[in-house]
Amino acid sequence: MISVVLVNYNDRPHLEDCLTSLADSVCQFGAEVIVVDNFSIDGSREYLERGFPGVKLIANPVNAGFAAGNNLGARESRGDYLLFLNTDTVLYPETVGFLLEEMMRNPDVGAVGPALIRKDRSYQVSFGNRVSFFSQIWQKYALNPCHKRRLPGLTKKKEVGWLSGAFFLTRRDVFEKAGCFDENFFIYFEDIDLCYRIRRSGYRLVFLPQARAIHEGGATTAPLAYRSRVEYVKSQLYFYGKNCSRTSQALLRIYLRCGFFMGSLFGKLNAEEKTLFRSEIGPLLRKRGSKVEA
Repeated sequence: MISVVLVNYNDRPHLEDCLTSLADSVCQFGAEVIVVDNFSIDGSREYLERGFPGVKLIANPVNAGFAAGNNLGARESRGDYLLFLNTDTVLYPETVGFLLEEMMRNPDVGAVGPALIRKDRSYQVSFGNRVSFFSQIWQKYALNPCHKRRLPGLTKKKEVGWLSGAFFLTRRDVFEKAGCFDENFFIYFEDIDLCYRIRRSGYRLVFLPQARAIHEGGATTAPLAYRSRVEYVKSQLYFYGKNCSRTSQALLRIYLRCGFFMGSLFGKLNAEEKTLFRSEIGPLLRKRGSKVEA
């Protein structure tokens, strides 16, 4: 019934806890578990082959990115439901059951996501509404602090505009109808973009707070902090070009230029970071975007 797809990149330290908790949460559903390894060099593949023979391992010959890795896993799966899961998550035994029950009761729900909690018990904001320049600034500086205070006491489900791809349950037919993940995103924003297309296909997205999972966040990107930041900006610019107005695109470019200028002025960027920004982000900022329909 359920196919669980995880994309792994050099995250061997989290695999055991994640896969063990996953087995406890999906054992009653006869789920298949697929790990797409994006050319890890930390021994992840050998560890999975030795320690988790029941997991279907797909060894990618390159690091194809998060979106492409998830699409590959989905193509190789058989379930009616697809659960996309980050490797740095730990599930509670009842987590998947809550999500699946919500979808089975409501055929117009295209995807559902749980509350994501850090190890220190603080809550992550794993959902949002429409993304534009002003709404993203508003969410970052106003809504997110408010949500973090309210989430521990939230008990009612909430219809939202997007859900985090860190833990995301959808129907196979909905996923395919929406066009799967856009592989032009290497990492970041691919989940929001997919959610947009699921909603355009006529389905609702639901955040379900009684379903919970522990999510460390940034497990594979933290060691490459500035590289990760560059990929974030590249995906952000592509997302805005695809889904947002010309005004939002122009404001974002101004905002990013100002951020780079201030970072350089106050010594927050080293020489390597400045070079990386100029060579990879600079050309994208100079290129005028145009609205592209998904």
